[in-house]
Amino acid sequence: MTLRIYDTGTRSLRDFIPLRPGHASIYLCGATPQSQPHIGHVRSGVAFDILRRWLLAGGLDVAFVRNVTDIDDKILTKAAENGCPWWEWVSTYEREFTWAYDTLGVLPPSVEPRATGHVTQMVEYMQRLMDNGYAYVVDGSVYFDVAAWAAAEGSDYGALSGNRVEDMEQGEPDSFGKRGPQDFALWKAAKPGEPSWPTPWGEGRPGWHLECSAMATYYLGAQFDIHCGGLDLQFPHHENEIAQSHAAGDRFANYWMHNHWVTMAGEKMSKSLGNVLSVPRMLEKVRPVELRYYLGSAHYRSVLEYSEEALLEAAAGYRRIESFLERAGAVSTGGIEVGEWTEGFAAAMDDDIAVPKALAEIHNAVREGNSALDRGDRQQALQRAAAVRAMTGVLGIDPLSQKWVDTDSLAVAAQEALDVLVGAELERRERARAEKNWAVADEVRDRLQSAGIDVVDTADGASWKLQ
Repeated sequence: MTLRIYDTGTRSLRDFIPLRPGHASIYLCGATPQSQPHIGHVRSGVAFDILRRWLLAGGLDVAFVRNVTDIDDKILTKAAENGCPWWEWVSTYEREFTWAYDTLGVLPPSVEPRATGHVTQMVEYMQRLMDNGYAYVVDGSVYFDVAAWAAAEGSDYGALSGNRVEDMEQGEPDSFGKRGPQDFALWKAAKPGEPSWPTPWGEGRPGWHLECSAMATYYLGAQFDIHCGGLDLQFPHHENEIAQSHAAGDRFANYWMHNHWVTMAGEKMSKSLGNVLSVPRMLEKVRPVELRYYLGSAHYRSVLEYSEEALLEAAAGYRRIESFLERAGAVSTGGIEVGEWTEGFAAAMDDDIAVPKALAEIHNAVREGNSALDRGDRQQALQRAAAVRAMTGVLGIDPLSQKWVDTDSLAVAAQEALDVLVGAELERRERARAEKNWAVADEVRDRLQSAGIDVVDTADGASWKLQ
């Protein structure tokens, strides 16, 4: 069966046929590191990591580019508010995003370009657009002429998002000299105190949309296979990427894939709503592999409605897989090798990466394997276990992979060490209370609390838990 993916550009399921046989090229809009990553951010990373793994499993060589937008209005604002150099601010949170991806088992990209490292390519791109009559300069800023492109033969502006040109709002402040309100900035003239780079039209910094066209085509060529990103990027970001790329003469992406949001109480997760759930906070509730299982469990085009109950239910589902492999490993003399996935699993993955159906295949194999163990059929159980390893490996959640074995061992060791240290502090607090030395007792409690540890006094003595 051929992989079929839902192409947002045509709003249809299409057979995936790579431009180059045996090779797949993918560009994913990555992070704008302005603050700590939350699970809404990393869902995209997990979703398209699963796509990448399935292509790799099919024998394709995959070039996977995930960019970093390291210069942006929000980054500059946050850095200024916190009295921090913009480059230090963005570097700090870029590391946090990298940590989150790595912790959740997302494969590192083939390359992770930064916007500030590709100004040369952006200048060349703007010059091509000017030469073609689709960009103009106003006081050192460069704008894309939407009206000129929309009127051009072969223009498809608005096709991706389904918006009409006259109804589009770019979300940018109108500037004196712009030819039309729909025009968007390719390059922003320097403001006092802001970072800037030289161009033939003056000092300034990149516009959001230009950077991705420049980086995608620099690494993957004028035409490549798949462009991925979150649904919220469909307009204006991806619509404008298509416009400027096609206007410059590049065919750009052959397929467009968009993952849906993580929501809470029906609202898209965002910092402005105050309902952000950071990756570190989530990992106080479940292990990294369990969080990955949860984020990847819904179809990538479906809303993932967050609740702690759903998170814990997903973690329990993963542990059922883990427990079966532990049972099977106990009757194996040589460990459990990675076997072959089931036909049902392959059909599910080829059906627009239908992970819920693929997980159903995995849990069906787990049930069959447990039944085989119950009746003493060792051979059947190990066959099912080998298939489970193959299928969970494609989803990046194989409990016996070195990634998760090492992670779990480290987590257990850290928990044991923390228990010893906190236990010693609680003993010191108990002695102080017995001696009526309330100042020391309160000091211990307050220090633990400042470290994110709550002390709970019970009839059987003090216990502790992470906040």
